[in-house]
Amino acid sequence: MNIEPLLKNISKHVILNDTEIELVSNFWREKKINRGEYILRNGETCKYDSYILNGAVKAFYIDSGRGTEKILFLGVEDWWASDIHSFSTNTKSIFNIQAIENTTLLQISQNSYDKMILEIPKLEKYFRKILESYLGTLQRRIVANNTLCAEKRYLEFIIQYPKLSERFPQYLIASYLNISPEMLSRIKNRLPLN
Repeated sequence: MNIEPLLKNISKHVILNDTEIELVSNFWREKKINRGEYILRNGETCKYDSYILNGAVKAFYIDSGRGTEKILFLGVEDWWASDIHSFSTNTKSIFNIQAIENTTLLQISQNSYDKMILEIPKLEKYFRKILESYLGTLQRRIVANNTLCAEKRYLEFIIQYPKLSERFPQYLIASYLNISPEMLSRIKNRLPLN
């Protein structure tokens, strides 16, 4: 199991000693999923918090009025892919998480997570920092969706997430930006970025 990328991510926020590093490794398991497979389906309880070692995933729900996917988030290496609410409250998820490439994850169950935090209390700071970052991203996205035109949302997206714009199909990026693929195509054709 390759836990080094997660340890490197943790080290951006807290420093673990050798004993703590060894302890952290005991709580995680590696899982490989193929393109098209689900990490989580709507109506299931999110049993694992998932850290992406390699690959790419999309989180989405189905718009019941139109029957179309609405992208909540896109994730690649060194990102998290979980339903935080479902995981922390042991309730059913309202969205899906699916691999769009063959993907390798590190996963931790709620029980293991709780034990890990008890044994390595400084990891609470790490996970608080991760959640703060995630919350800040959600807040900026809400404001952008309510105040910026589609072109400006796209420009912010490619500045903030250059890797995502290269890895994900245009229709998924359009859904994430809450615009049609046709509108995204027109925006890309107008911009001198291509």
